[in-house]
Amino acid sequence: MPLKLDLAPGERIIINGAVIKNGNRRSALVLLNKAQILRERLILSDQDVNTPAKRVYFPVQLMYLDPENFRDYTAEFTRRAAELAAVLTNEDAVGKIFQAVAAVGDRDFYRALILLRDVMDYEQTVLAPAPAAGTK
Repeated sequence: MPLKLDLAPGERIIINGAVIKNGNRRSALVLLNKAQILRERLILSDQDVNTPAKRVYFPVQLMYLDPENFRDYTAEFTRRAAELAAVLTNEDAVGKIFQAVAAVGDRDFYRALILLRDVMDYEQTVLAPAPAAGTK
């Protein structure tokens, strides 16, 4: 089944490892076969990997974009996922980590990425600075 991607001006995507940047107009891209695709909002660069959840996400991103070499990234992912799950107190976030581990075991890397995005969103709420006293 074809996949239609609507791209904003200047939006970047990765398709099978190739970084593609849209021009200065909105456009649509139709993929007629299966491919590893990540939209810009889901891509982490190695400089962005600065929190525990991002350290779990990044090796899965590499697995997804380079599935032939996924074993090269597995030990890092497994270690980081276990470390993060051990310190989190939010059952939903821990559950998503375990679901992501299962998804990686099934080689469903995209599903693992989506689950780990939720963990990264949760992490942001925990790491966000508390509001100053007297403000709402």
